[in-house]
Parts: sequence; structure tokens; C-alpha cells
Amino acid sequence: MKRSRRSILALIVITLFILVMGPFLIPLPPLHDTVPPEQLADPDSKFVTIQDVKVHYKMEGRGDDVLILLHGFGASTFTWHKVSKPLSQHYTVIAYDRTGFGYSSRPMPGEWNDESPYSPESQVEQLIALINTWGVDKAVLVGSSAGGTIVALAAEKYPERVKALILVAAAIFKGGPPKWLGPVMRIPQVKCVGPLLLRGYYKYFFEKARKFAWHDPSKQTPEILEGYRKPMRAHNWDRALWEYALAYESSNPGEKLGVIKVPVLVITGDDDRIVPPEASEKIADEISHAELVVISNAGHLPQEETPEEFLEVVNNFLEEVL
Repeated sequence: MKRSRRSILALIVITLFILVMGPFLIPLPPLHDTVPPEQLADPDSKFVTIQDVKVHYKMEGRGDDVLILLHGFGASTFTWHKVSKPLSQHYTVIAYDRTGFGYSSRPMPGEWNDESPYSPESQVEQLIALINTWGVDKAVLVGSSAGGTIVALAAEKYPERVKALILVAAAIFKGGPPKWLGPVMRIPQVKCVGPLLLRGYYKYFFEKARKFAWHDPSKQTPEILEGYRKPMRAHNWDRALWEYALAYESSNPGEKLGVIKVPVLVITGDDDRIVPPEASEKIADEISHAELVVISNAGHLPQEETPEEFLEVVNNFLEEVL
């Protein structure tokens, strides 16, 4: 009996040791066939270094009014490829890759001293620094999904730099990770294996979300799928996404939406299953003067799935407010 108890106790101790120390002993296998992100860039790509982040962007048009386009989670400047050129016929259009996405650089822990460059607050400061670098006084900020969170925060903190706001399925009240996930991700053992877990999850997420995000996934061409897969060939794409997830928690822009006084357009697809239309309606309710437009037969990315309808809505709004 004593020997049996000792065996059970030994098994429990070994199990606890594996659970506690095991993650620290698992080396992170290197990614294969990855390259510096700038090597993936397109012929019309441009780069500028802001706060130690090498930011990838594209600029089109020569209009007096400037539109700055911010993508959502897992996306890049590519998400605007169907609408940026038509918009540039009347405006200067600048789309850029937020830190950790697309072809912008991916800082690693130890390469920054204070606030993580992946946090929403840091990304707001990066946006304002970019506006200054481009010599823009005031701009129209257009944010898709998680990019909508950043432009809303920017409008709340720097209203003097914002001419108008366009929120496309903005992930302000819905669309982000559950709150309980943040503390779990900060457990040291989870942090050790996080990037490895994220590799498998993100590939699953990519295949699932690409269908879930569209009203009609059959419209997704091989060009669109390659546009989303290509940044996954950049060095440290997995570790950067992990750092982004760790830094996601911040002050909620939904708490201060009422302070936004610039013209606001809220766009949602009627079949958005990631940020439901009700969440966009709530944004419009919080900003009393906001205009809400629901695009039919569209999911989470109306700028890609229904670009003609998207352009009509945006152009009508800009003609009224600029």
C-alpha cells in the first residue's frame, strides 16, 4: 500500500513538473522559407521608419484631401486593393500595414523600451507620426475591423488631426478576443509556447475565417487568397501575431465615442458574422451624428466583397462632408 501511494505521489510530482517546466524546455522550431518582409513588397510599395518600426505603405492620387486606410486583424494593405485606385481619382489615398502585419517590420521583445509597439495606444501614436511624416495636416481616417478601433482612438485623442471618420465593421464592441484570454496568455508557460500554438491556430483561422468573413465565399479568387497568404512568408510573422495578441488589451474606444465631433460614416454588411450589424448600429447610436449604412449581401469585408456598393457609399459621404 505504501509503495502504491509513493508511486502515485511520484506520478503526480512528475506530471506537475512537466506541466510547470515542460513549456520552458520546448524549443521554438524555426520557421522555414521566410524572408525579410520588405523582400515580399510590390513594385509600388514604399517604406518609412516610425518609432523603430519600418512601415510599409502605398500612396496613390494627388487630391487635396487625404484618406488614410487602416486594415484589420490578419489583413494588410491588400484588403483595399479593389477600392484604393478608384478613390485616388479624387483623393490622395494612403494605405499602410500596421505593426505586425503585411510587409511592415515585426519588432521582437527586447527591441523596445516602454510601451509595446503592438498595443493600440502605440499604434495610435504611430498613425499620428505617419501623418506628420507625410506632411498631412488633417486626414480622413478609414478603419476596417480592428483598424476601426485604432482610428476611433485617434479621433478621440487627436480630434484636430481628423477631418472625418469612416468605420467599416469596426471591432469596437464586438470582434476582439474574449477578455478572459488576456490573463491566460500572460501565464509564463503559455507565453513560452504561444507562438507555436498560434502557428497552427492561425492557419486554421485563416482557412475558416476567409469563408466566415464573406457573405459569398465563392467570390474569393486565387488572387485574393494569395494576397492574404503572402505575408505569412515574412520573418517572425507568428511571434509578431503573438505579441499583438498580448498587447491587445487597452482602453476601450467605445467608452468615449460620444466625444467624437467630426463627421462619421459607419458601414456594415448585412451578413457580417464577425462584427454583427448590431455592433455597428451601437457605434452609430453612441455617436449621435453618425451616418449608418448597411450594405446588402456583404459580410465583414464589404470593400472586398462588394466594392462598387462600398465606393458609392463612401464617395457620397465624402462629397457631403469635404
